[in-house]
Amino acid sequence: MSNTPFLQHLRALRRMKSDGGWIRVLIDEAENERMHLMTFIEIAKPTLLERGLILLAQGAFFHFFFLLYLILPGTAHRMVGYLEEEAVVSYTEYLVGVDYGTYANVPAPQIAIDYWQLAPDTRLPTHCPMNPGKT
Repeated sequence: MSNTPFLQHLRALRRMKSDGGWIRVLIDEAENERMHLMTFIEIAKPTLLERGLILLAQGAFFHFFFLLYLILPGTAHRMVGYLEEEAVVSYTEYLVGVDYGTYANVPAPQIAIDYWQLAPDTRLPTHCPMNPGKT
């Protein structure tokens, strides 16, 4: 199950003991998730309006999730699990769409090539580490 480094940090502070290095794992996972998003932003090229809507949605979600975590932390963790599962479903649908020609198999953006140290001619998603079936 996914966790957030910030919440793990707060938990360690509340308990006043070390988390055994777990926060470093979570920070690495968060960085990897961020790079997935940055790669897809490079591909999708959202408009200014879409970027504004994303900012509004993030702001609303942050406040909602913060309150949920304070009141019902178990439910908040379950919700993160559901969001992770939805991400897998969405990406699988994208892969199927590429296989059937619904979506183009585009070249990997430079940000993905640099981060995952891919060959310069790598195409998404067939040879990218973002593809769970290929890593």
